[in-house]
Amino acid sequence: MPHEVILEACVDSIEGALAAEAGGADRIELCAALSEGGLTPSAGTIAVARQRVAIAAHVMIRPRGGDFLYTDAEFASMQRDVEMAKRLGAVGVVLGLLLPDGSIDLARTRQLTEQARPMSVTFHRAFDMTADPKKALTDLIALGVDRVLTSGQAPTAVEGIDLLAKLVKQAGDKIAVMPGGGIDETSLTKILEATGAGEVHVTGTREVDSGMTFRNPRLYMGRAPDRTEFATDVTDSERIRKMVELAQGSRHPGTS
Repeated sequence: MPHEVILEACVDSIEGALAAEAGGADRIELCAALSEGGLTPSAGTIAVARQRVAIAAHVMIRPRGGDFLYTDAEFASMQRDVEMAKRLGAVGVVLGLLLPDGSIDLARTRQLTEQARPMSVTFHRAFDMTADPKKALTDLIALGVDRVLTSGQAPTAVEGIDLLAKLVKQAGDKIAVMPGGGIDETSLTKILEATGAGEVHVTGTREVDSGMTFRNPRLYMGRAPDRTEFATDVTDSERIRKMVELAQGSRHPGTS
């Protein structure tokens, strides 16, 4: 029987979570700092999002930007953040840990996965930094991880479409392979039809100008000098709605 495609919207604010829900997203990945690829959101953000948004929330567990090789102290903070997400009502967590040789950090991924239960566990795009994606997927299946978010080890999912299709086939019904990375209204249908994926991960933002009337032009507070502090990328409910419609129109005989 054909299965509905699950659309997950990646958001980094409570307003973004509300917009994703208004647009019809099935689930949100709740992060901070999407400019860094997504970091762990604050306890306050998780708590208020759960109070105000009815759809499922999967919380990013990532203590910093950069690579996915973590120190003991960073791993300890990830363990605490998993507990925080569980306590605050998250349905799932999103994480990824690697070893120096580009393989999955099996021991630590197993620890966090077991600690997270009964929440769902997604292994994020750290997967795209693995040296052997076929083996990495086999390892994640053995660990009991629920899904893997991947662009097919390419800058965008549409560029990684061939590997994505192979991964979906390899996964079968043992793990969900969720394409993500630069997916928009122009590429979503192509990716779903070419891969047979049962879940898809999108962002769908637009730039919004700040409401500040006074603006100090002489400094910046953390962004690169070529990016203004007075504009923010926010989730666009209309873009999400359009991609939900496209996903619903891409029903296929899937297993996820």
